[in-house]
Amino acid sequence: MWRGVERRFSISAPQMSVRPHIAWYLRWGMMVPFVVASIIFAWWAYDSGLEFAGFHRGQAEQELSRLHDQVAKLVAENAQLSNQVTQYERKIQIEQASNQETSDQLKNLAEENVRLQEDLVFFQNLTATRGKDGELGVHRLTLVRDKMPGEYHLRMLLVQSGQRAKTFNGSYQLVATVMQDGQNTTYVFPQDESGNAQFKLNFKYYQRIEQSIQLSPDAQLDNVQVRIFEQGTAEPKVRQDVYPS
Repeated sequence: MWRGVERRFSISAPQMSVRPHIAWYLRWGMMVPFVVASIIFAWWAYDSGLEFAGFHRGQAEQELSRLHDQVAKLVAENAQLSNQVTQYERKIQIEQASNQETSDQLKNLAEENVRLQEDLVFFQNLTATRGKDGELGVHRLTLVRDKMPGEYHLRMLLVQSGQRAKTFNGSYQLVATVMQDGQNTTYVFPQDESGNAQFKLNFKYYQRIEQSIQLSPDAQLDNVQVRIFEQGTAEPKVRQDVYPS
């Protein structure tokens, strides 16, 4: 024990240092300027390095702003050009539709002109050869396939000869003979529940007739018989067959 006391208070005892006490806020207050100065120096060094490398922040911002303006301008021009293209496309479509309509009209007029010329020649020949008064005939009878499957278009010209012919009142039927499911079948047009419907006729000298009939797409048409009835009679006055072309 005595040795411990002696070691503690004798000349060989450990040395003790006395330091003045500084508050923490004073220590931080002295460090902050150095930290701020270090940040400013680092920022200056970074900016100087960019400028030394050829990158100028102000010029880059100006260039970026210019590019943004140019993009906006190009977008506006693109929208305007797209609008104009749409308008021109509509104009072209309208012109094409108008040209197609005009072409169809010219085609129809040409066909009508040919038909009228044929009618003129036919009637000239008809007036040159006189027949019995009231004699009824079927002329220029044709049957052609239409665009739709199973659809056929029939044309004919009914002529009543004689200078003193009376008005013909009557009707006509179309009887189609078809091959379907390996059997011959007949269809009468017009069709109704009674099966006695007829297309009406009323003319004095001639009447042009165009009539379409619709069959099953898988039916094979053999021929169509035209039956013309005078009013009040059950038996046809004229029968004539036509084959599809």
